[in-house]
Amino acid sequence: MSITASITAPVSVFLLTAGLAFPQASPPAQAAITVGGKKLIINYSAPSVRGRQIFGDHGLLSQDPTYPAWRAGANSATAFHTDADLNMGGLSVPKGDYTLYCWVKDANAWELIINKETGQWGLSYDARKDVGRIKMTMSKPAAPVERLKYTLTGQGGNKVKLELAWENHVASVLMTVK
Repeated sequence: MSITASITAPVSVFLLTAGLAFPQASPPAQAAITVGGKKLIINYSAPSVRGRQIFGDHGLLSQDPTYPAWRAGANSATAFHTDADLNMGGLSVPKGDYTLYCWVKDANAWELIINKETGQWGLSYDARKDVGRIKMTMSKPAAPVERLKYTLTGQGGNKVKLELAWENHVASVLMTVK
């Protein structure tokens, strides 16, 4: 064995494993709630703003090939699971697994898209697989939201508020667990 080979191998292993220690740019995250014994779960990757303009005509999302449909997260498409049938802002959503998208053509008037196709990676969207769209209630956060965040909050009884916050936008929709 040459001296070069014995030195190179450990350095290569160190460089490969050292890269794994860095935090992910868009780490996996989850929002979950149980209502009446039924679970609702959103699994997503949470990107950060990092000084960029995200929404609007010249924002980062306007560069995506699926724009104005946004995968509402990063990496894999945002997954939504419900153990119960739901009424989401007037849209009937049967129990099951879905992908969430947002229609963000107007940065201040979003629509939540419930899509039957699941397991997509990256920028993939097929409107023919939509269950439907729901107008979201828009507001501004008290301070800019650096990392995208979903929350599911009980509103009493069988009502749940789904909220998505990122950059200078907060979008929400109420749902009823049947």
